[in-house]
Amino acid sequence: MIQRDIQIDESGRLRHFLTTEGVKRQLLTEILDHAENFTAVGNRSIKKVPLLRGSTIANLFFEPSTRTRTTFELAAKRLSADVLNININSSATTKGESLLDMLRNLEAMHCDMFIVRHAQSGAAHFIARHVAPHIRVINAGDGSHAHPTQAMLDMFTIRRHKGAFADLRIAIVGDIMHSRVARSQIHALTTLGVQEVRVIGPQTLLPRKVENLGVHVYHDLPAGLADVDVIIMLRLQRERMTGALIPSEREYFELYGLTPEKLAFAKPDAIVMHPGPINRGVEISSEVADGPQSVILEQVSNGIAIRMAIMSIIMGNRFGDMGEQS
Repeated sequence: MIQRDIQIDESGRLRHFLTTEGVKRQLLTEILDHAENFTAVGNRSIKKVPLLRGSTIANLFFEPSTRTRTTFELAAKRLSADVLNININSSATTKGESLLDMLRNLEAMHCDMFIVRHAQSGAAHFIARHVAPHIRVINAGDGSHAHPTQAMLDMFTIRRHKGAFADLRIAIVGDIMHSRVARSQIHALTTLGVQEVRVIGPQTLLPRKVENLGVHVYHDLPAGLADVDVIIMLRLQRERMTGALIPSEREYFELYGLTPEKLAFAKPDAIVMHPGPINRGVEISSEVADGPQSVILEQVSNGIAIRMAIMSIIMGNRFGDMGEQS
């Protein structure tokens, strides 16, 4: 079982950010509020604040990524930190060096934070348990377990469009079984007190006893979308599937792909989200992905502010502590 309380220190503050599960509403709200302070930084002529000046952040991506790695790098640089992008494929770990030996060497280089993405569930927790006391760890996605910063940028996007969470009905559609994003979203949404979370998909793509997470299950897309405020589409995680869990991508799109006709079952002002990468014509049509109700590109932009907020909070430096000058 993955230990979760490691991310909270003795005073109840975030030491690491590894999962949204078990994190109190106050801390999640603090992250969202803090991110609001960073949204304007990207519009400045000099897109930097000095909060993490002198800190060194290492990106340890054992799994390919574009948006997540890039937004973490931008977020760190906008906080004035120095960034190391470790090329895992050519690192000493491929020559027989153990993961712990690699961590010790990075600690000896006076790194302050590790951003970890790994194909194995629990990898970020393992690293957090074994790093030196001054090192902070952020989980950038581990196996099918968690992707907490993606969940928080999604919460931030929802709050900016819909305000309070209490009256919202939110549908998460697609491959829930293999999605670390969906798990982190469900934990965050229920903690923030949404009225209802629905998961929609074929039985083969839903975890067993998913109802225990406090969600309502639908296998029919139009029924599941009725009167929802937010629709979160997920891609098929082909790389994590074993066996044929759907008949074909074409049939999947006919049943669960979001089109303008199916979107009409939701509320007229419903927003459409997707953590990316998008598979057009598989889980979503281009008309919807590029349409007026889509906030997919906003999610990408919001990812920078959220990751700035999380990094500054766990390093103990909040916006305004060191001034807002560049």
